Amino acid sequence: MKESRLAGAPLGHDTVYPEKYDPSLLFPIPRDANRQALRPLPGWTGADIWNAYEMSWLNAKGKPVVGTARFIVPESSPNLVESKSFKLYLNSFNETRFDGPGIVQDMIRRDLGQATGSAVDVTIQCLVPGQTVTLQALPGINIDDLDVAIRHYRHAPELLRCLPGAGVVGETLTSDLLKSNCPVTGQPDWGSVQVRYKGRRIDRAALLEYIVSLRRHQEFHEHCVEQMYCDIWRACQPESLLVHACYTRRGGLDISPWRASEATSIDPIRTVRQ
Repeated sequence: MKESRLAGAPLGHDTVYPEKYDPSLLFPIPRDANRQALRPLPGWTGADIWNAYEMSWLNAKGKPVVGTARFIVPESSPNLVESKSFKLYLNSFNETRFDGPGIVQDMIRRDLGQATGSAVDVTIQCLVPGQTVTLQALPGINIDDLDVAIRHYRHAPELLRCLPGAGVVGETLTSDLLKSNCPVTGQPDWGSVQVRYKGRRIDRAALLEYIVSLRRHQEFHEHCVEQMYCDIWRACQPESLLVHACYTRRGGLDISPWRASEATSIDPIRTVRQ
């Protein structure tokens, strides 16, 4: 199934970088192919937050403009966009003249809307002298210092459990030990993950073992988050749940998908590895 849905994708192939704006470079991937394996799906809301750090185009006089961009794709969109195709698409702006960032922003919003099948929030910020950014850790209790013996490096949802006789709590747990792999190239995808829930207390050591068990798991970032969400939901049956992963950037792009059982909002942050 993976091979058929990725037929024609630029990922894993030598690529000629575009010399002019080309929206046809965007390669959509249907979400439903992955979600079939997760069914029956628990209810969720969420989005995929993309940050681009290599945004550039030419102004009307041919002078380069540089900046950053953020794209928020709702989880309800029929398609996600393959990341290498997204990078190539953004690079197609590099040698093309536009009258202003608003025009570029509107074009990207239109093109991503057509590729994903849903409205996409697009924000472009031109670089200005003296501009700074704030780096921060995912909010919550980090569980990485737990003294656990690791025996599983392949997806092992059976590790998840609640503490026997535990009462209902509300807490947020984080780990910087998330690693999965690209399903096409096998390259490592590094990330931090946040699990916020209300329900019977989750065994923190078991949760850490489970996160590490994804170390050889091969799937896209968005699908890994949905897998984690489903695994935790089924094993621990919380009253509410949020799973949010911030993946390290690759090729000038990072992706931070999140899924939640209740309507909520996520303040986009930039971790030290993004």
